[in-house]
Amino acid sequence: MIFIPLWQRLLVALVTAGAILLALPNLFYSRVEQANDARASIETGLSTTELEAQAGQWPSWLPSGLINLGLDLRGGAHLLAEVQVADVYASRMDSLWPTIRDALAAERDTVGFVTREEGPPAELHIRISNPDRAARALEIVRGLAQPVATVTGGGASDIEVRAQNDILIVNLSEAERTATDDRTVRQALEIVRRRIDEVGTREPTILRQGADRILVQVPGVGSAQEVKDIIGTTAQLTFNPVVQRTTNENADPGPGNILVPSLDEPGAFYILDRAAVVTGEELTDSQPTFDQNGRPAVSFRFNAQGALAFGEYTSAHIGEPFAIVLDNEVISAPVIQSAIPGGNGIITGQFTPEESTNLAILLRAGALPAELTFLEERTIGPELGEDSINAGKTAAYAAAVLVVLFMIASYGIFGVIAVVALAINIVMIFALLSLLGATLTLPGIAGIVLTMGQAVDANVLIYERMREELRRGASPVKAVQEGFGKAFSAILDANVTTFIIAAIMFFVGTGTIRGFAVTLAIGVVTTMITGVYVSRVLISLWFARTRPKTITV
Repeated sequence: MIFIPLWQRLLVALVTAGAILLALPNLFYSRVEQANDARASIETGLSTTELEAQAGQWPSWLPSGLINLGLDLRGGAHLLAEVQVADVYASRMDSLWPTIRDALAAERDTVGFVTREEGPPAELHIRISNPDRAARALEIVRGLAQPVATVTGGGASDIEVRAQNDILIVNLSEAERTATDDRTVRQALEIVRRRIDEVGTREPTILRQGADRILVQVPGVGSAQEVKDIIGTTAQLTFNPVVQRTTNENADPGPGNILVPSLDEPGAFYILDRAAVVTGEELTDSQPTFDQNGRPAVSFRFNAQGALAFGEYTSAHIGEPFAIVLDNEVISAPVIQSAIPGGNGIITGQFTPEESTNLAILLRAGALPAELTFLEERTIGPELGEDSINAGKTAAYAAAVLVVLFMIASYGIFGVIAVVALAINIVMIFALLSLLGATLTLPGIAGIVLTMGQAVDANVLIYERMREELRRGASPVKAVQEGFGKAFSAILDANVTTFIIAAIMFFVGTGTIRGFAVTLAIGVVTTMITGVYVSRVLISLWFARTRPKTITV
């Protein structure tokens, strides 16, 4: 009899039972997914009888982890967006203006009065009333320059200043533009990721491509437009002082001001101070809510810096209108009734419940630093994913049938044991994919099919060693023990080298290559477990039951 410690047998049994439980939800994919979504909605406070019924479709005491299906299996949206990095230059000039204005105003006796003049968006034009002291004004503004915050900048200043008669012209240096472009794309990438994660989409692919492009692939959505509505909105929120309300769309706002249309009042426009008191960057939270009249609204909360600025401004301008501007539209312009020192507030407007929820998500995730231009967009229908799954199933079934026939024809009862171990191997792969929340793609299915061949290859090595021992006259028990013992080193070497290759493909490759590498690496681990330990336990159980005097391999 083949001796295997009791703890090893129990461990194999527990691991096999655990793998079956973890893989089980994938047999009821739609039901479990619907139940998981319903539970997530209930946890966020959206509890209804329908949601509770959906949540009860799958018992809560059973595992509910699912394998995430990739874009090629499930369908979804594919988008390629270009970040308009030049948009940031204008906002940088707007943010610089208050600092420069205050610095020059401190030496008004020397340089005279200063006003902002209209100029190109990427330049800040400042008129000084005493042009004879332009050199001093240049010195003051240049003293505000900061080193470029990147290694590639080489210690260069972030701004360049020159004088043209009584006008100072400020713009970003070339080094700062390069650094700004990189920061803008990185920030846009992170905000796109946060926005999609807030919606709860499963396993999106969000990657930077080239210098200023972002690739977005979101499985399981109905159309690319759904994704564009979430990630394409800039959601730049500012709180600006109101200078004047007008119905003249061609009104001259004057230096330092901007003309912005009203969102809720057709034909109405507001002239606003270009310099915002606070911006959406200082928000720490936003949630959909309802106002005192029961209409959908969005509540918000500032960080300490934003709350201080907001409180100081509202206390000093009681009785004056204050505009809330979202993406260059005034969504609300309430009159300040009293100081608001806590940094909390509410945004009202003609929102639907869905619009208030989406706006809260956008504000909570953060504003895009620049507009996204979509260069490429495709909706991959679920029918294509269904075809891919069917093709993958056909390939897997065909491979499984051929492997089963070969092993049984070549090794008889030991071939049957190898097939049982192979089935447990596949179950373990699905269990680990579910436990890790990994994404399964069509190349991933190819990795599973390849694992089938590798898994039985371990059994082939063991069985051939057993044949050699039997030809030497060894007893059945001795042949089995020697077969497993002598083949182990070869099996280990083969699987370690395969795992190293899979790891390299995962860390170096992208997209489909990584999907293949994941299932291949997991298959290596499960093959070591089933090809050696599970097979050995199964053979020992067979020996204990039949007690054969001779065996044929």
